[in-house]
Amino acid sequence: MGRHQNAGARTGSVLRARLALLALLCSILVPLLVAGLRSVLWALVGIAGLALASVGVWWTLAHTGVLRVLGLVLSVLAPLTVLSLYSASGMLGPALLSLALWVLAVASARTAMAPPRAVAERAEAPHDPWIVMNPRSGGGKVERFGLVAKARAAGARVVLLDGHQDVVALARQAVAEGADLLAVAGGDGTQALVAEVAARHDVPFVVIPAGTRNHFALDLGLDRDDPAAALEALTDGLELRVDLGFAADRVFVNNASFGTYASVVADPAYRDAKLHTTLRSLPGLLTGEDAPGLRIRAGPTRVGALQALLVSNNPYLRAVDSARPGRRERLDSGQLGVLGVRVSNTAQAARLVRGARSGAVMRLRADEVVVDADTADIAVGIDGEHVVLPTPVVCRTAPGALRVHVPRHRPGKPLTGAPADWPRVARLARGRLFTHEHGPTPTEPDPGA
Repeated sequence: MGRHQNAGARTGSVLRARLALLALLCSILVPLLVAGLRSVLWALVGIAGLALASVGVWWTLAHTGVLRVLGLVLSVLAPLTVLSLYSASGMLGPALLSLALWVLAVASARTAMAPPRAVAERAEAPHDPWIVMNPRSGGGKVERFGLVAKARAAGARVVLLDGHQDVVALARQAVAEGADLLAVAGGDGTQALVAEVAARHDVPFVVIPAGTRNHFALDLGLDRDDPAAALEALTDGLELRVDLGFAADRVFVNNASFGTYASVVADPAYRDAKLHTTLRSLPGLLTGEDAPGLRIRAGPTRVGALQALLVSNNPYLRAVDSARPGRRERLDSGQLGVLGVRVSNTAQAARLVRGARSGAVMRLRADEVVVDADTADIAVGIDGEHVVLPTPVVCRTAPGALRVHVPRHRPGKPLTGAPADWPRVARLARGRLFTHEHGPTPTEPDPGA
C-alpha cells in the first residue's frame, strides 16, 4: 500500500509541476497577445514604478524633514500612477490576469517541489501536565478566554506569572516534581524559554496562542483566534518533531534579529510607541554613525556590511511570496534561514526590485551561522525580546529537538511547499526528478530568492 501511495504522490507532483509551467507560460502570453511587443514596454513601466516606490520608501525611512515627506508622497504616487496608466491603456485587466497566473504558477511549483513530511504520531495523553500562563500577554487573553479554568478542568497544573518569576526555573521545577508535559499560554518569547526546558528533558510541549502575534502557533497550524482550542492537545493530540534555533546559548522558536530592528526594539520607548520610535531611530541606524556593520560566515559564504540580519528557525518564505508572507514552509527542515539587507543609498534602494540579484538582499540556508560586528557585544531581538550578546554570536539549529503536541483537529494547516526552483520544476514535469531524491546542501543560496 505504501508503494501505491508513493506512486500517487509522485504522479501528483508531476501534474502540479506541469500546471506550474503551463500557468507560467500563460502569464507571459496574455500580455503578449493583448499588446504584442508593446507589453515589454508596459512591463518596464511597472518595474520603473516599483523602483520609484522603493526609493520613496527609502527616503521615508532613512531621512527626516522635507526628504521624508517627499519619500512618502513618491511611495504612494508611483504605484498609483502606474495603475492609472495601465487602466487608461486597457492593460490593467491583462496585467491582473497575468499576475494571477504567475501566482498560480508559483504556488503549483512550490507544492510540486515539496519534500515528504514526517507523519505525525498520535500523542499519549499526559498524566501530569503543567502550564504557565501570562495574564498580561495578548491584551489579557488568558482571562478573556477562561484559560485557567479550562486548563484545570483538563487536569493541568497552572502557574500564573506576575512579572517577577523566573519562567525557566519554574519549568525546571515542574519537571523535577514529575510534570510529563510543559505548556505555555503567552507570547513567543516565553514559549521559547519553556520549549528549551522541554527539549532538554525530552518532555512534550504544547503551544497555547495567548500572545499578540503567535507566529510559532501560526506555523503549527493552530487557531490563533481561539487559544482554548489548543488545550485539546492534552487529551486528543498528535506529536510533531520540530527544530529549535540557538543564538549563542539563547533558544528561539521563530527568529533572532540583528542590526537595525534589534536596535529599535532595544529603545525603552518602543513598547509604548512603536511607529514613532521606529521612524525616529531609523535615519541614524540606516545612514548615520549608529548604522550597524554586520558580518556573517555560513560555511564557505562570507558577507559583510549588512545593516539588518534575520536568522530564523527554518527559512521564511519571501516577503513578496504569493502564498503567505512571513510564514515558514516547514519547521523540521533542520536548517536556519538567513536574510540580510544592506542598503546605503538611493541607487541601492531602487535596485531592490531585482530581489537577490540587486546585491542589497541576501538569502541563505545553513545549519550554522556566525554573526560578528566591530563591537564587543551586539543587540539581538530573540523572538521579539531584546538581549545583548557578546560577539561573535554562533547561531545553530537543533533538528527535531522539540516534541510538540498539537490538537488532532486544527483549523489551520502548516504550509506545504518548497522554493520554486524552475529548472528542477521543468525536470520534474518531464518525470525525471522526484523531490525526495535530492536534498539541500548544508549551506546554499535560497532558490526562492
